[in-house]
Amino acid sequence: MAKTIHIAVIPSPGFSHLVPIVEFTKRLVTNHPNFHVTCIIPSLGSPPDSSKSYLETIPPNINSIFLPPINKQDLPQGVHPGVLIQLTVTHSLPSIHQALESLTSKTPLVAIIADTFAFEALDFAKEFNSLSYLYFPCSSFVLSLLLHLPKLDEEFSCEYKDLQEPIKLQGCVPINGIDLPAATKDRSNEGYKMYIQRAKSMYFVDGILINSFIELESSAIKALELKGYGKIDFFPVGPITQTGLSNNDVGDELECLKWLKNQPQNSVLYVSFGSGGTLSQTQINELAFGLELSGQRFIWVLRAPSDSVSAAYLEATNEDPLKFLPKGFLERTKEKGLILPSWAPQVQILKEKSVGGFLSHCGWNSVLESMQEGVPIML
Repeated sequence: MAKTIHIAVIPSPGFSHLVPIVEFTKRLVTNHPNFHVTCIIPSLGSPPDSSKSYLETIPPNINSIFLPPINKQDLPQGVHPGVLIQLTVTHSLPSIHQALESLTSKTPLVAIIADTFAFEALDFAKEFNSLSYLYFPCSSFVLSLLLHLPKLDEEFSCEYKDLQEPIKLQGCVPINGIDLPAATKDRSNEGYKMYIQRAKSMYFVDGILINSFIELESSAIKALELKGYGKIDFFPVGPITQTGLSNNDVGDELECLKWLKNQPQNSVLYVSFGSGGTLSQTQINELAFGLELSGQRFIWVLRAPSDSVSAAYLEATNEDPLKFLPKGFLERTKEKGLILPSWAPQVQILKEKSVGGFLSHCGWNSVLESMQEGVPIML
């Protein structure tokens, strides 16, 4: 009988960060039945019900531990969500260390795997005689950019949006400075400094697990491997996409899928902006009127409005999103549209033959899922 291999996995806070790394661990234990994984989960405030119900579906050789939640009032107000996520992990480091200490008192940990916002936890790997791996849930292109960022930071003093020439990365298409991630737009803010810190920390891990695959990004992946970046090994483990439904969502899943099965083939536009994305009230109004005037069949995942585009990443609201729709919208579109409050079984929806298009924020998970199911995607 094979010896049991124990691994600790540390996602960053938020449902959208939890799911990708847990989906990876599900495949890990499926392919290696002797692996046992413990997920150590930081959170900002009480863990959302979506996270709890999702974790009820994981295999028995994956355990989960919710750490004591960090109080949002203890963190800076009005900062970028990425900064809040990073600071939540930083404030959770003593609890993470305690959890790792408890695990290693019972059995050796072969490896610690953390996602990109939880990279600080990998500093504990040496203490516990474990290998350190970063799970990178985005594309190899984005990883190449992130690893190159410290060099860019040294090379240029201006804001990247003011660069006259596109930035050239080996194995990738050139990218204009104005198109870099939002956290790099202002080099004086805390989010940018954390971005640089995160990039530099990647050089000291044993390996990076990338949610991509050679057939999709062959030149970018080969360039990463050729460039070396010190001792780092790169492992393209994708495509990793979500499978299965949480127990609490089975009823909703059946309702929306039943509705889709009654629609003509390729007739429905699926509208969703990720598990954390939110729209302002004005944007909700404009999108609602646009869908109505188009006469197009649609299924729309709607959240309560916020002026922050990613307000739902860290905390859910109890407000009913339907009350923020234009007056009479639901009645006028009831024959052609379906609104799903807050969350939807995206992969299952994209599998339905009636879905002919996907209006999306084009996050990497959504891109992979859309490609996997052959559904055209629009930004």
